[in-house]
Amino acid sequence: MKNFPDLENKSVIVTGGSKGIGKDIALSFAENGAKVVIVGRDENALRQTTDELKKINADSFYVSADLNSFAEIKRMTDTAADYMGSIDVLVNNAGINRAKPAMEVTEEDWDLTLDTNLKAAFFCSQQAANYMMANKSGKIINIASQMAFVGYYKRAAYCASKGGMVQLTKALAVEWATDGINVNAVAPTFIETELTAKMFEDKAFEQDVYSRIPLGKLADAEDVSSATMFLSSKLSKFITGETIKVDGGWTAI
Repeated sequence: MKNFPDLENKSVIVTGGSKGIGKDIALSFAENGAKVVIVGRDENALRQTTDELKKINADSFYVSADLNSFAEIKRMTDTAADYMGSIDVLVNNAGINRAKPAMEVTEEDWDLTLDTNLKAAFFCSQQAANYMMANKSGKIINIASQMAFVGYYKRAAYCASKGGMVQLTKALAVEWATDGINVNAVAPTFIETELTAKMFEDKAFEQDVYSRIPLGKLADAEDVSSATMFLSSKLSKFITGETIKVDGGWTAI
């Protein structure tokens, strides 16, 4: 997907960048010539993805970090900035979902989901913004979800966290506009990846999901990474506080 030449030599952090959507986003940045640091907790997956990235762009690196810790977020951000020299783009992709009926959600489930999906996105943005403000320039892209706009079964905490992310996107966009920072989000529907394959073994669930998407199919990782590249590029220089829904029309009904 080498369609965004202005991303060449940009310094990019992708959280949750070793697997699934995050991996595809990281690879897309590398294909466009950006320097990429991926972040996660699985060292083996981080190493394997970084090896793939380096085959495309040698300026690739990883930082292992627990984003539920502010100290770890600060260390990760400073390490990435030291390695790349600056931070031009942050993609807050790291996320979690524990699919349970609302009556079965525990305090631990709730806290882990909100901390990973929302709290971490805020503090990663805050720390990256320190570097962006110094340059009066930067792009932050939050990977939200269509579940920020619609309800669904067994996703009370997840919907709450992604709804909060969309509002966080607006708040930061307004507050940091004068610092030259654009803050936007991408809200995908269900994505066809190796990570979601197991959930679609439930044929009743699969049929329900397909029935809600007017385009009649799932999104793929490239659909999300394409929107992310657009929001990271100069093509979106006058767009901020917005969420692009990559949902095949689900939320249009």
